[in-house]
Amino acid sequence: MRLAHLLTAAASAALLAACAPEGAAPVEAAETQTPEVADAPALTVNVLDCGKIAVSDLDVFSSAGDYAGQADEFTNTCYLINHPGGRLLWDVGLPSQLVGQPPFTQQVFTVSVETSITDQFAALGVAPSELTYVSISHSHFDHVGQIDQVQGATWLVNQKEYDAMFPPDGSPPADPTLAANYALFQPMERQIIGAEHDVFGDGSVVIFETPGHTPGHASLQLKMPESGTVLLTGDLYHRTESRALGRVPRFNVNEAETTASMAAFEARGAAAGAKVIIQHEPADVTPLGGIIR
Repeated sequence: MRLAHLLTAAASAALLAACAPEGAAPVEAAETQTPEVADAPALTVNVLDCGKIAVSDLDVFSSAGDYAGQADEFTNTCYLINHPGGRLLWDVGLPSQLVGQPPFTQQVFTVSVETSITDQFAALGVAPSELTYVSISHSHFDHVGQIDQVQGATWLVNQKEYDAMFPPDGSPPADPTLAANYALFQPMERQIIGAEHDVFGDGSVVIFETPGHTPGHASLQLKMPESGTVLLTGDLYHRTESRALGRVPRFNVNEAETTASMAAFEARGAAAGAKVIIQHEPADVTPLGGIIR
């Protein structure tokens, strides 16, 4: 089971069909040179509301079985990283087609979106065309939903997650209901990145692999002028309790890999004295007030 199953295959197709791309397959981008920037860039990060996910039974979020019968509400956040050398959007949330619609319930999940990424950009005085890069922590439904709105950016993706979305043997992805959504990534210029990727070449924004939730799941390290080092978890953790207890969702592709990724993530954070933001945890997100400095 995956968060991708928040919508049925039929509902997903109905939401996404209007955005389906046309034209030839893209040419993969070569590794590009990043622009030179100052040693201490004036990095800022806008926190975007990319939906909400209410969960009536958290059992699927712990293979240990200790969440059964509990309920919670997750934030679903995206992050606009503003760097002197360009802009990166980290994760693209639930589909904007849900804006203005009543909350949608499927099994134990109820999802909703109040405002699209494009409208939140407009409120910040940013046009989607100003984005340099887009990268997703992983390819589950609640992290890929608004890719149609940022088609002009270069997609940064590691090979393992790309292959999970587009299997090299031509077979369907692990969740075929997302095939139409994944197709929206194909027209984009893309750059295949390694296990650790310094986005702007100065160490201030680093994407690093934390596999297990999906084959190429990744997290993000930021070096902020005021906050110091900040780590965004992607879905390595979903809740404060999950981090404290080392809980692994039942729907992760590899529990052992997840556990190893958690250990590596915690070691990285401890070495840097980092602030950790669990992207689905309101207790981490709400105090930010919409920005990380």
